[in-house]
Amino acid sequence: MKYLLLLSLVGYVVWRWREGQAGRSASAPPPNPEPPPQTIEMVACVYCGVHLPVLQALTARGVYFCSPAHQKAHGA
Repeated sequence: MKYLLLLSLVGYVVWRWREGQAGRSASAPPPNPEPPPQTIEMVACVYCGVHLPVLQALTARGVYFCSPAHQKAHGA
C-alpha cells in the first residue's frame, strides 16, 4: 500500500512539474523573426526582354538595356 501511495505522489509531482514547464514555454516571448529579405527592382531589356537588376542595366532615353550591344542595335 505504501508503494502505491509513493508512486501516486511521484506521478502527481511529475504531472505538476510538466504543467509548469508547458506554461512557461507558452508565455515566453517568441524569438525575433529574421528581417524580410531586401527586394531588388528588376527591369526588362527592351531589345531582348531579359530581366536584370536596375543597378546593372544600361539606360538611354528612359528605356533599359542588358548590354551595350543591345543598346546600339536598338539605336539608342
